[in-house]
Amino acid sequence: MRAKSRKVPTAAVNSTTLAANDYLELRLNELLDRISADGLAPGGGSAAALTVAFAARLVAMVARCSTDWDDAPGVAAQATAISERAIALAQSDGRAWDAALLALRDAEATETRGDAKRDFALERKLEAAAAVPLEIASLAADIAALAAIAGESCEATYRADAAAAAALAAGGAAAAAHLVRVNLGIRAADPRLTHALGSEQAARDVADRLGDAAR
Repeated sequence: MRAKSRKVPTAAVNSTTLAANDYLELRLNELLDRISADGLAPGGGSAAALTVAFAARLVAMVARCSTDWDDAPGVAAQATAISERAIALAQSDGRAWDAALLALRDAEATETRGDAKRDFALERKLEAAAAVPLEIASLAADIAALAAIAGESCEATYRADAAAAAALAAGGAAAAAHLVRVNLGIRAADPRLTHALGSEQAARDVADRLGDAAR
């Protein structure tokens, strides 16, 4: 989900767009082209989710390559599950952004900004959309925690990959937490924002710790 302040693009948005978010069916270069296109999905939330998915797959790789680590299969399985959920959220975020974009364009086209009922409906869409990056941030903290376990228990050859996974997770968490903040209208006391910021900090702490250990 993107910032509320983003200018609404003039490109047409329709039901076909809403159904076209199966990013797994795209080649990597096609996905990157979609991200850099005209303001339609995928956006920042989808990119954050995919970053978390990459981090999770790195942790799974580190675990699978550590044959002398008894808990490695379990860690690999958990990391893979997190990756699959993050990919699903990348698509969910795209749908949420397109739905909000439709609502924003409709409000502008009919010049109903300031209409209490319409503004309330739009605000509800933005609040609902905050749930997606909130979960992305939580997954990022979870995979960072697994990266910490992997970094302590894996074969030495792969510790740098565990640190890289934590750094990616921290980046994904930071992006997702920012989107939660924007979609909730910067309500500092909102427990959802508190949770997102806590997830961001947890992932960052792990990334800093593993990064320092790798120096």
